[in-house]
Amino acid sequence: MFTRLVGVSPKRYVEAAKLRTLRTELRGAASVTEAIYAAGFGSGSRVYERVDGRIGMTPRQYREGGRGVTMTFVVRPTAIGWLLMAATDRGICSIRIGDDADALAEELRGEYPAATISAMPNATIHELQRWIAALERHVAEGGPSPSLPLDVRGTAFQIRVWSFLQRIPSGEVVSYAEVAAGVGQPTATRAAARACASNPVALLIPCHRVIRGDGSLGGYRWGTDRKRALLDRERRHRTA
Repeated sequence: MFTRLVGVSPKRYVEAAKLRTLRTELRGAASVTEAIYAAGFGSGSRVYERVDGRIGMTPRQYREGGRGVTMTFVVRPTAIGWLLMAATDRGICSIRIGDDADALAEELRGEYPAATISAMPNATIHELQRWIAALERHVAEGGPSPSLPLDVRGTAFQIRVWSFLQRIPSGEVVSYAEVAAGVGQPTATRAAARACASNPVALLIPCHRVIRGDGSLGGYRWGTDRKRALLDRERRHRTA
C-alpha cells in the first residue's frame, strides 16, 4: 500500500530521506563522519558507494562544495532566452534557461562553489560547442531532441521517469498520470511530477512534454511561456 501511494518502496523512501539529511549535515557538521551518523546511517563503510549515484560525488566533495570536481560551461542566446550547458568529463550535467547569462553562471557556481569551473581543454572544447549547437538547433527548429552524452544523478524512480520522458516523441505530450503508469507506478502521479521538476538537463530530458490531465500546461521550472513555445515549435516541425 505504501508503494502504491508514494511511488517508491518504504526502504527506498527511508534511504532517500537519509540522503536528503546527509546533504544538509555535510554542510554544517564538524566532520564527514559526524554527518554520516547524524543522517541516520549506521556506519560509513558503504555510504560512499551508495551516494555516488545520488549526489554525483563523494560526501567529502559535496561537503566541500564540489572540491575536486571539474566542469565547464557555455552560455548562448537562443529563441527562448539564455541557455547554459555545463559538462563534466562524463557528459552534460546541467542545462539551465533564463533571462540573464551571468545569473545562470552564478547559479551553477553557487551550487558547486569549490568545483573547478573553467573552459574545456582545447582537445575537447569543440565537442562542447557541437553539443550546444545541436541543442540550439532543436530550440530554434523544434526537431527531435539531440542524443547527447549525459552525466546525471537521481534516485531509481527519477531515472525511470527521465528515461520515459526521453521516449516521448517530439511534438507529442503526455500527462503526469501517463508518466506514472509508463514507469509501472500508476498511483504515483505526484512522485512522477516531482521527478519531472527535478530534471537537471532541460530539453535533453524533455519534461516540457508533460502536461496536466485536464490538458492545461502545468508548471515548468523555466516558465510556462517557454514551455508553450517549445511545444509549438515541435508541433510545427512535426506537421511541416
